[in-house]
Amino acid sequence: MSAPTADAVRDALSHVATPGGGADLITTETVRQVSVLDGKVSFVLEIDPKFASLYEPVRAEAERLVKAMPGVKQVNAVLTAHSDAPAPPAQQAPSPQKQPHRHGDDGRGRGPNPGRAGKHGGPPPPTPKAIPGIKHIVAVASGKGGVGKSTVAVNLAVALSQLGLKVGLLDADVYGPSLPTMMGVTGKPESDGKVLQPLEAFGLKVMSMGMLVPGDEPMIWRGPMINSALTQMLQDVAWAPLDVLVVDMPPGTGDAQLTLVQRVPVSGAVIVSTPQEIALIDARKGLAMFEKVNVPVFGIVENMSWLEMPDGSKNFIFGEGGAKRTAEKLECPFLGQVPLIPEIRQTADEGTPIVAHAPQSAGAKVFVEIAKKVSDALERA
Repeated sequence: MSAPTADAVRDALSHVATPGGGADLITTETVRQVSVLDGKVSFVLEIDPKFASLYEPVRAEAERLVKAMPGVKQVNAVLTAHSDAPAPPAQQAPSPQKQPHRHGDDGRGRGPNPGRAGKHGGPPPPTPKAIPGIKHIVAVASGKGGVGKSTVAVNLAVALSQLGLKVGLLDADVYGPSLPTMMGVTGKPESDGKVLQPLEAFGLKVMSMGMLVPGDEPMIWRGPMINSALTQMLQDVAWAPLDVLVVDMPPGTGDAQLTLVQRVPVSGAVIVSTPQEIALIDARKGLAMFEKVNVPVFGIVENMSWLEMPDGSKNFIFGEGGAKRTAEKLECPFLGQVPLIPEIRQTADEGTPIVAHAPQSAGAKVFVEIAKKVSDALERA
């Protein structure tokens, strides 16, 4: 029996009413990112975050209805948030005018008074909430793209696992998820409608948005949707028990980074940069951002430090020792230099990280030494 098409799934969802029954999910353009692959269906319901509790029964009903379709083996329906998304009918939506006055409210039901709330106006940031069963969270970040951050994150996670820790790896780069390729994982996570089961590879639990949508489908999402997706991948995944969850952050210092540190307690960050000054400028910004949000920086990793030549010499094509000098100047630990070895790139492309593929190789040993330093930092933390 063949699986239904994406259009057939949308047709089924047109029979699911929004809260209050005034319209359906398709008419209100609530349904996004419908994907059908080998009988596994996934889709996103884009809603206003104020009405998340009202939409949870709708999400469950949509999932149940699609799962009943012939040829469907598995369904994963995700609620994500955008403030411009359609609200449910007025008779079901909470009425701001009828809500009692609260401390910090402006008296007209419009939420916290900017003059009374957060340090710079608006509500204070949420208090980080620990994820049950996870001892530590480590963010691997960079100020800019193209410095090999994901390669470092993947091999660091595998190396930590080889040191005897229970490790999870979360790909937080929604726009450019690379974990499925670099870890060689295929298929989609199982779900009971509430919690996703992470896939496993090389002894790690792994999760990425790239497992939920086709690899060639662009994620045309705005900030609130990214934040909601990241929050769900942190809190609605069966991670436990873990000693450490390594989070491969998207490049930059934007919404995803702030969402991470505001939603969960981060034990520390690892900053990745190449030796060249143009990359170090952004690396310093990333380091400063974590310091401002009170997240310890475990250290800086210099990636692509030199090119290994056939005669054994080193070609410093991006400059020599820039990240090490930056770490010394900023009084930040320097975790190590990763040479530009073709085997590191090749094993990443083939889905077998070098630490797992060739643990005794020179490239793998560099990551193991970095992992030991991170493990020591976690013990101190």
